[in-house]
Amino acid sequence: MIARVFSSTVLGVDALLVEVEVDIVFGLPAFTTVGLPENAVKESRERVKSAIKNCGYDFPNRRITVNLAPADIKKAGTGFDLPIAVGILIAAGLCKPDLLTQYALIGELSLDGRLRPVQGLLPMVIAAREKGLTGVVVPRANGIEASAVTDVKVVVADFLHEVVEVLSGEKEPSFFDRDMYKPAPMPADSIDFNQVKGQAHVKRALEIAAAGGHNILMSGPPGSGKSMLARRLPTIMPDLSLEESLETSKIFSVCGLLQPGQGLIDKRPFRAPHHNISDAGLIGGGTVPRPGEVSLSHNGVLFLDELPEFRKTVLEALRQPLENGNVTIARAATSLTFPAAFMLVGAMNPCPCGHQGDYRQNCNCTDVQIKRYRDKLSGPLLDRIDMHLEVPAVPLKEITAKESGEASTVIKKRVEIAREAQYHRFKKRDRVFNNSKMNNRDLKTHCTLDKSSAQLLERSTDQLGLSARAYFRIIKMARTIADLEQSARIDLKHIAEAIQYRRLDRTDR
Repeated sequence: MIARVFSSTVLGVDALLVEVEVDIVFGLPAFTTVGLPENAVKESRERVKSAIKNCGYDFPNRRITVNLAPADIKKAGTGFDLPIAVGILIAAGLCKPDLLTQYALIGELSLDGRLRPVQGLLPMVIAAREKGLTGVVVPRANGIEASAVTDVKVVVADFLHEVVEVLSGEKEPSFFDRDMYKPAPMPADSIDFNQVKGQAHVKRALEIAAAGGHNILMSGPPGSGKSMLARRLPTIMPDLSLEESLETSKIFSVCGLLQPGQGLIDKRPFRAPHHNISDAGLIGGGTVPRPGEVSLSHNGVLFLDELPEFRKTVLEALRQPLENGNVTIARAATSLTFPAAFMLVGAMNPCPCGHQGDYRQNCNCTDVQIKRYRDKLSGPLLDRIDMHLEVPAVPLKEITAKESGEASTVIKKRVEIAREAQYHRFKKRDRVFNNSKMNNRDLKTHCTLDKSSAQLLERSTDQLGLSARAYFRIIKMARTIADLEQSARIDLKHIAEAIQYRRLDRTDR
């Protein structure tokens, strides 16, 4: 008898519905899995055999063949344990297949038959819904994650025998009740912009960056507050939309980073990898390609502290995601594209010792050392960073001052107003949500400059030696500054302010 059960496997950050076919015939006892299974899938036969026996069922002493269709795509993960076990029991006549025509089964089995949670469940449930299935059967520990997808019934179980009893009609399905579930309250943000003393011009620049989705590079001596400011950037960014939350949660689900009891991610991610990270760790990769830090930062902030200390190959690999908002990983068997629309925030010292321009300590670096240090950042990479900012050391009187600056909630309201204007501006454009993503056609339509503004920008481009890409990025920043002031047109003052944020790509730097 042949049994057919639906399951799913992850491909990149999406999933593919898989049909698990089990055939049991007379012959020498054997257990064969075909359909390009990875090692974890091949090893499932041992877990499945022990789980079936320890749940009190007889394991068929016959020739068992398991086919994972479509057979030309590699299958990875431990989520096939449950559908393979159920398929064997159906083929052996121990339970009925009626319920399985509209349900996908996903779960890892322990040797005693307990169901363990699996990674990447969220995209699997989405794939099941898109293929017209009405529900999924998952481990209870994955119930909250699965229930984040609406219009899908979620049956949860703790043991293999519970699933069999449901399929045999001996027990009613245990549906996960979304109405009864109350998500754990997220801790309130303990960081706020009003905790930062001084640095008014840097706060202004970060507000512009948040409003337009612009990348930013901060240069200043140690202790000037670069990391402190960067970590507070997500607190002034607009809340995640449902679509953004789903995209971000899928990536975290595939990487196994969703916290227990957590449904969809509702806060913009902030990732700060160490400078010894590898190319694959930052961009993504591996034998079976997995998302890297740029994808985990999708819809959020990627903070690279001590930017020149990162390997040059790692930094140059950032150019594609900064330009396109995604990264493509090519392998001999497959090519996968991961989303990577993030805001890059970089921080660096002005020189190797870090004290150039620091009123507190003298700099002992030579001009050659400083040039060699700064040249670790290539011109093409700097071109893709919209804003270059100097962050000086904060005087002691400002640090000890009792007055605090604006709270994040106040700044966030202005940012949301500017983003709302951009939403209406680009609502007919695909995958364009903010000013930083405008192309040349958008610039001609929405960023017309008057004569005086155009002349100032041309003079500055010649004097500072700016590239064509930097020229257009200045216009995009000016459009964002105008949006913050709720101005329909770009004025001379907007262009003037935007020009001052392009410092590190001058010809004399």
